[in-house]
Amino acid sequence: MAVYTDVAADELAAYLAQYDLGDLLSYKGIAEGVENSNFLLHTSKGSFILTLYEKRVAKGDLPFFLGLMTHLAEHGIICPQPVKNRRGEALGELVGRPTAIITFLEGVWPRKPNATHCAGVGGALAKMHLAGRDFAMSRENALSVAGWRPLFDAAASRADEVQPGLRDFLAAELDHLESGVWPTNLPDGVIHADLFPDNAFFLGDKLSGIIDFTFACHDILAYDVAICLNAWCFEADHSFNVTKARAFLSAYGKERKLSEAEQDALPLLARGAAIRFLLTRLVDWLNVPPGALVRPKDPLEYVRKLRFHQSVRSVRDYGLAAGLVA
Repeated sequence: MAVYTDVAADELAAYLAQYDLGDLLSYKGIAEGVENSNFLLHTSKGSFILTLYEKRVAKGDLPFFLGLMTHLAEHGIICPQPVKNRRGEALGELVGRPTAIITFLEGVWPRKPNATHCAGVGGALAKMHLAGRDFAMSRENALSVAGWRPLFDAAASRADEVQPGLRDFLAAELDHLESGVWPTNLPDGVIHADLFPDNAFFLGDKLSGIIDFTFACHDILAYDVAICLNAWCFEADHSFNVTKARAFLSAYGKERKLSEAEQDALPLLARGAAIRFLLTRLVDWLNVPPGALVRPKDPLEYVRKLRFHQSVRSVRDYGLAAGLVA
């Protein structure tokens, strides 16, 4: 979450008049994240999240995101729900941006995830994958292999300003991932595609829900697992924590067992996940809009993670013996 577009109080009050949410008591921008403008609303009927969609989010994709949240909730996955206005519409427009209001989810995201947090997320991710099997809508992953080269091209000329040699490092990795090694025959379905710690809320050590589905799409299910290995299983010094990975993978496997082919592909998928977030962070790092209330995330974190995954040869290096993810 972030704030790129400010909203005046009178504009917001006029927009909320379309909803049955009571009187606006207060609102504030949320600085975390990098994609959309988000505000926490307090009204006489409760708390809500207002999102103004911008940057990489296409307006035509919004019914998919909003419909997915409704579908997942109907299948037992705890996540925010779109709030409809008096005309029965979940999507509107405010200050020229596509806009939605969603319910507020209780809990806090873990600043220092432990193995229990990782297990909670692993089980929830598997349940989400299973719940998404009969979701009728579809959305291609614009940030999969075919989308990485344009991101590289957008940042390549300045990449070495961030770290000497970064341009050549990225180019070599992209050449490898585009050489035909990326798997095409693994189980696929709806994935979250951005399940970082700040998108998972906990009450104590118990997962209270998953938020932010603005990258959700159809892709390889094990790719979502690889994204989480990157997001949850490294320490602040960027060392890989095998205990956390074991907890995450074991909990995932209890709900949905990874096939041998998925396990074999996991190191490559983790490399792809690392370069995807490295590239988007690099582009954002180099292109923060003036005056934006946003904290761009360090792309170099993912250079270190990518180097680790390049050294991995099998799922054993993630803490589990091949074939035993169950």
